[in-house]
Amino acid sequence: MNRSNVHLLDLPNEILLTILKKLNNMDVLYSLLDVNDGQLDILAQEKTFTNVLDFGHTDNISLIDRFCIYILPRICHNIEYFILEPVFMERILLAAVYPNLAELKLFNFEQQIVSTYFTDESLLRSVFQQQITSLILVNDDKGAIIGSLNEYTRNIYVHILNFFKNLTHLNIIGPNIMLCPGLSLCDLPATTFSSKILTHLCIIVENFDDCLYLLDG
Repeated sequence: MNRSNVHLLDLPNEILLTILKKLNNMDVLYSLLDVNDGQLDILAQEKTFTNVLDFGHTDNISLIDRFCIYILPRICHNIEYFILEPVFMERILLAAVYPNLAELKLFNFEQQIVSTYFTDESLLRSVFQQQITSLILVNDDKGAIIGSLNEYTRNIYVHILNFFKNLTHLNIIGPNIMLCPGLSLCDLPATTFSSKILTHLCIIVENFDDCLYLLDG
């Protein structure tokens, strides 16, 4: 019986693409983009692998280095959604220009992120204010240590809503609903937390009255 040796790269692009789609897109990009094979390099740049990039829960410096230096500048036009850790956020967002970036999810959010990055002096200001329309924050602040909820609402939640000028979707969630600081509006002006363009809001409130304040706003 004659046996033919068929190598992976002998397969049609359609079959290769089907195989690659079974893999994690970050692994595909890390392993195949910018390698010495034009066929795999082109396939790895398909939108299915490049429109959503998840850097959450990673502390792999070599992975971040390779993406920032070699990969992100090549696929920047395809990226629409980043999932990031605060420690790498600035480096990744400044590694290239992302004209189609509109969604951002940030893990391990804490209140110092606001004073560090969500300011007019931030190098990321134009990205946040002009491009981001959907923002998800996984809030790691603990209600027991943040002090006054009214103050936290004003300095963190209200500031975020005002700073991100094009937000239509805002989700602020916590790994533990019992520990995440709730939105507290009862002793604040009625227009404190309001937006003319926000169409989706998911946030923990301190009590039912705060929910009514949101509905009235």
